[in-house]
Amino acid sequence: MKINGNAIRPGNIIEHKGRLMRAMKTQHTQPGKGGAYLQVELKDIRDGTKMNERFRASEDVDRVRLDQIEYQFLFREDDMLTFMNNETYEQISLHEDMVGEPVIFLQDGMTVSIELYEEEPISVVLPDTVICEVVEADAVVKGQTASSSYKPGVLDNGARILVPPHIAAGTRIVVNTADGSYVERAKD
Repeated sequence: MKINGNAIRPGNIIEHKGRLMRAMKTQHTQPGKGGAYLQVELKDIRDGTKMNERFRASEDVDRVRLDQIEYQFLFREDDMLTFMNNETYEQISLHEDMVGEPVIFLQDGMTVSIELYEEEPISVVLPDTVICEVVEADAVVKGQTASSSYKPGVLDNGARILVPPHIAAGTRIVVNTADGSYVERAKD
């Protein structure tokens, strides 16, 4: 599907220079001399390389539609991850690089969305948040509670994150999978 060059939004998948690219950041620029353009940071879906590109309103860009299918994570074997299609019960094994850094938050039985382009898996999208247990947290330093200071903590999956002072070891918390940041205390 063709779209205008200045209609690219973060998260869009486009075909550029024969490669599938995801728009990460966009910025409209209107220089004093010359026409306005859209500065776009693109990331190759297959190998993860990044590039910056300028698109003018007069240019047409091919926007790609990806199929998203729900899969359930079954198990990990070395660096391969096995998922099962929730409708057909068909299993698929993918390299953990398809998930990227959030692979540390992958939990048994978790429902993920696998993006496919022409029946080929391109990427694995985890839920926005997961619930983890804090197994180690530094003690609160008296007098630090007045400011919004955070302290280091270790989760049950080995990830190191910053947590608020009131969180102690054994507390279940909600964590953002995109950047590994603390969201809130779990409500369960």
